[in-house]
Amino acid sequence: MAVFQASAQNAIRVEAPDVVALDEQFNVTFIIEGEKSPSDFSWSYGDSFQLVWGPQKGTSSSIQIINGKRSSSHQTTYTYILMPKSTGTFSLQSASATLGGDRITSQPVSIQVVSDGASSSSSSSQGQSQGGRSSSGSSSSASQAVNGDIPADDLFLRFSLSRSQVVVGEPITATLKLYQRVNIAGFENAKFPTFNGFWSQETFAPSNIEFKRESLDDKIYNTAVLRSYVLIPQQTGTVTIDPAELVCLVNVRTASRATNSIFDSFFQDDVRTIRKRVTTSPVHVKVNSLPAGQPASFGGGVGSFGISARLTADELKTHDAASLIITVSGRGNVTLLEEPKVNFPPDFDVYDTKATENTDKGNGGTSGSKSFEFPFIPRSAGEFTIEPIEYSYYDVTSGKYVTLSTQPLTIKVAKGKGSESAQQPVVSSGIERRDVKSLADDIRFIVTKTPSFKDSGSFFVATPLFFILLGLLLLAAAAVWLVFRKVAAMKADVAGTKNRKASKMALKRLKQAGEYLDRNLYTAFYEELHNALIGFVSDKLNMDMTDMSKDNIASALAAGGIMDEQVKSFTDLLDACEFARYSPDSGNDAMRAHYESAVEAISAIDSRLKGGKAKSGVTAIVAILLMVGAGLNLDAQEDSTFISISPEQESPAAEQYADADPSSLWAAGVQAYNEGRFADAATLWEAILSTGEDSPELYYNLGNAFFKESDYPRAVLNYERALKLDPSYADARYNLEFAENFIQDKIEPVPEFMLKSLVRKLCYMMSSNAWAASFLVLLALALAMLLLFLLGSTAGMRRVGFFTGIVLLLLSMSSLSFSLWQKSDYDEADKAVVMAPVSSVKSSPSGTSSKDLFVVHEGTKVTILDDVSGWYNISLADGRQGWIKADELEVI
Repeated sequence: MAVFQASAQNAIRVEAPDVVALDEQFNVTFIIEGEKSPSDFSWSYGDSFQLVWGPQKGTSSSIQIINGKRSSSHQTTYTYILMPKSTGTFSLQSASATLGGDRITSQPVSIQVVSDGASSSSSSSQGQSQGGRSSSGSSSSASQAVNGDIPADDLFLRFSLSRSQVVVGEPITATLKLYQRVNIAGFENAKFPTFNGFWSQETFAPSNIEFKRESLDDKIYNTAVLRSYVLIPQQTGTVTIDPAELVCLVNVRTASRATNSIFDSFFQDDVRTIRKRVTTSPVHVKVNSLPAGQPASFGGGVGSFGISARLTADELKTHDAASLIITVSGRGNVTLLEEPKVNFPPDFDVYDTKATENTDKGNGGTSGSKSFEFPFIPRSAGEFTIEPIEYSYYDVTSGKYVTLSTQPLTIKVAKGKGSESAQQPVVSSGIERRDVKSLADDIRFIVTKTPSFKDSGSFFVATPLFFILLGLLLLAAAAVWLVFRKVAAMKADVAGTKNRKASKMALKRLKQAGEYLDRNLYTAFYEELHNALIGFVSDKLNMDMTDMSKDNIASALAAGGIMDEQVKSFTDLLDACEFARYSPDSGNDAMRAHYESAVEAISAIDSRLKGGKAKSGVTAIVAILLMVGAGLNLDAQEDSTFISISPEQESPAAEQYADADPSSLWAAGVQAYNEGRFADAATLWEAILSTGEDSPELYYNLGNAFFKESDYPRAVLNYERALKLDPSYADARYNLEFAENFIQDKIEPVPEFMLKSLVRKLCYMMSSNAWAASFLVLLALALAMLLLFLLGSTAGMRRVGFFTGIVLLLLSMSSLSFSLWQKSDYDEADKAVVMAPVSSVKSSPSGTSSKDLFVVHEGTKVTILDDVSGWYNISLADGRQGWIKADELEVI
């Protein structure tokens, strides 16, 4: 249904269908709204249509009172029912009426008349919601389905493209539309196309499906758009779009068996719902590649575009933020446009670009604009120009690349707060510097006590001595554990206890037998002597008393490594004791001989059995010692990489002191400093470096001497070296912060992650050597708690050992990590200080073919990222990068 409305406030609206059938009656309604009722309405339906009925006049009015103000409105309608006389496209004449003294008219209306109309039941589907149901019409046309037979021309799905031959990046508008001339009750199992090889975006996806009348091949259909897409091809060749599918629930009439009654057609027709699957055909798109010769400024655009650029502020102060906004607008693949390349002036900090897209949905999503915002912060004062920004796209119409260009943009930057040069400031005068009020009037004094010098770059952690102490701790813990385990095992071993006490029990019995010998108690003597022999063998060889036959004893002794002569001597003594117990007294001399033989036999057997075990123990101990010695040798052979000051970094005057004692040089330097001869003090202390030894205190004193000589870059360099050796050196850090106030470049560093900053501060609380010593102490305590956990006699002791040991182990590992962290920082020669008064930082390692990005001054600390042929790729604390000559830097 088309609605036509004039542009005037009091006008005539016309409601009439766009398409009608030749034999179809349709309504034409004229609607007049205004504060008063119209008069003198006139309209002629013309010669192309037949008036069936009308006009029917209808009126309505309303009155509103808002805040005491009364207003009224009137609506008048004139309705006609017409029928076409022939096919074709016809125009309804304009209607006119008088309203409030003015003559108003309607706009002409075009109506298409076709020969084949849709059924009345299909017209009832207008406005139907997806998945909903509608009632069937009271009559049907010849095309209405009966008994489930739905002609293909009455229900089909069509997928159409705005174009089928494009280039890569050229947008295509795709529409999926349903055509029907049946009574649809709902939908199910919708399957939409997949767009492999395309970037796709839905531009229309209705929640409620609305049908409208449309003519196709001289037929009227109720059509509904199911989906609309914007497709942008991403690959060349013939790309196929898979079919779409939809199952329609269609109400069809099934005629009942006739009863020869005139009411059959009204009361005996049944309506049932059937499922009809409709699909589209595969669609092929031929995608051609873009022509060669793309400009360097090509941003991926295909279509027709324009460009504009503006600044949010063209007058600002240093360290104030502003933005450059570039807008590319037009028709084409707006979504896939890439950001243009902008060359900002040197000393401008540029941050991440923010893109904002604004597409026209009503135009299929292929037109609109895309804005790119470049936030920036100028760091230097002056007048700067952003050169014209070029942006190229491919024009499909002309078939060539088009380059757009903006006008140059001028930015005036005034000096902001704290941007004045800080060259040789007087701190006490209150210059606007960061934290100036918290600084003293001078640097802290030098160290006068001779420090402990060491080889340059040496650390305690990861040295042979460190590993020896670590190994001794582990071995001591293992030894204690083994000893306690051995004692516990011995207590639990009954047989072993008897074995160890065998000699003691035998001696006790021999002593008793000796008393019987002295008293000349023949029977008692041999009885006790026999028990001593039998008991010794039983305990020593772990034999049961029931197995104590002479043959078993002989076999057991032989198996234990006892020589045959000793075995025979032992068994002969047993025979002698057995014989003497049942024979007459043979005299005291025989008794004493047997006693002495028993003592010798027991001693010999005991020594023999103990000798084998002792030999195995000695072998094990020797093996352990050999393994430990090998490990220590490996540790001692580990190479250590140290960074030392190159000869070029030493003062030439220091060579005359190359053979002097470091302690005497130190004392002479302290004396020279106290006398105000700061250059001589620096020379003397630099001579200590030429001996290959250094210390944090040495670099600290050197920094003080250079500071007093107003050589601020070298002062910063030596304070940094002192902190590299000992990050916990508070005086060096204080003096470094003080000296940085005399450096011209003030760079705002990128904030570090809070947790990392806290861990770094904790790491810098002590030096690397102190952390390494803490590791060994805490590890020793953790091992002690481990022994308490393993060997504790009560559950409470083991619990204390377990939890306390875990805490101590974590603390020890943290100490080791901090120590290694500081050593790793020292080994990495990636920090440097600018020594040249003024240095230009280039865009590439070349003095001729590169651009000047920004300027740095002496004393500025930089990070070295790479080096190429006498050039360093550096990064400032605020993230800016560039290339600088190597001879203008000195590595920390």
